Amino acid sequence: MRFRDIIGQEGVKRQLRLSVNEGRVPHAQLFAGRQGVGKLLLALAYAQYLNCPNRTEDDSCGVCPNCLQMEKLQYPDLHFVFPIVKTDSSDVCDDFLSLFRQMVTESHYFSMDDWNRAMGVENKQSIIYEKESAEILRKLSFKPFGNGYKIMIIWQPERMNVTCANKILKILEEPPQKTLFLFVSENPEQLLPTIISRLQLIRIPLLSEEEIESAVYEKVNDPLKAKDIARLSQGSYLRALKMLEQSDQAAMFMDDFIALMRNAWSIAYNKDYVALQRMKKWSEKMADSKEMGRERQKAFLQFVQRQIRENFIYNFGSEDITYLTVKEKAFSVRFAPFITDRNVELIMSELSKAERQISQNGNAKIIFFDMCLQMIVFMKK
Repeated sequence: MRFRDIIGQEGVKRQLRLSVNEGRVPHAQLFAGRQGVGKLLLALAYAQYLNCPNRTEDDSCGVCPNCLQMEKLQYPDLHFVFPIVKTDSSDVCDDFLSLFRQMVTESHYFSMDDWNRAMGVENKQSIIYEKESAEILRKLSFKPFGNGYKIMIIWQPERMNVTCANKILKILEEPPQKTLFLFVSENPEQLLPTIISRLQLIRIPLLSEEEIESAVYEKVNDPLKAKDIARLSQGSYLRALKMLEQSDQAAMFMDDFIALMRNAWSIAYNKDYVALQRMKKWSEKMADSKEMGRERQKAFLQFVQRQIRENFIYNFGSEDITYLTVKEKAFSVRFAPFITDRNVELIMSELSKAERQISQNGNAKIIFFDMCLQMIVFMKK
């Protein structure tokens, strides 16, 4: 991974390059920031830059043997620690190392949930177990392969077992020569104070809308879609990628949301009983397991909750705190005034209840139709 391959973060890149070029490389660093801002990629680019014999002031060369091994995450002095779920045959990170390398090289930006899915353990908690401390000490006791740094990257260290964390305190305090720890964390406040005190903090900020818009545009070649996604991503390129994957689904969800609210409004204010028949057909469509399925039903209810929240905020007239696409905003101009402090909590509670009942395998037809009836009542408040 080279610095130039990472979206944005120019200030952090300069800081990291400067530390190498001036010979001021702290032996233990904490890359902390929100999900999807490139923390792990920056750690990898930094590691490659450190061990590239032909680096320039701006980046590693990308063609020397060290860089080629680093690109594949197979450099002998590059080690990884990450959360896993222990099984009868696998209890340390090395048992999952090939899968982790594949995840990093193919996805670049991914979440803990994505990693759990890759391991096939979505419903279990991944942690860094006590046994991993012995592996860390063992690997760092070896002589380095070359003249560069031995680098230990610990991804999601906040998930480290307390005993494991305590067992590496000494080596964090007094590591072997030319040994570098890079902790990559989304929730650094969950780390032990004794760990944090030994790390130099590198804050990784949110990406700008312009940086995300440019990156998304390269994928979709659609300036309006790229702008909308960048606006809604809230500084996370991972969030932008998820939205890009779901953009077609979101467009359909928006149509269904508009139909729900227009029918509810028409019944509440005009006593339009033809609209009631339309709403009944709408609820049956949404409850159709072949048409939707439970995961899609839950995704739709989450989408509606976001729309209600954004429409309520839209009433305050502040563009800075409203995250709506062009199509969503066009609907909100007339719809938002009906989402007020008198009904917003009631509507959100009803949607949350429906999502919970769907998750518990409730009868979707009853859940959606009852939710529709409640929307009629709340719309008039």
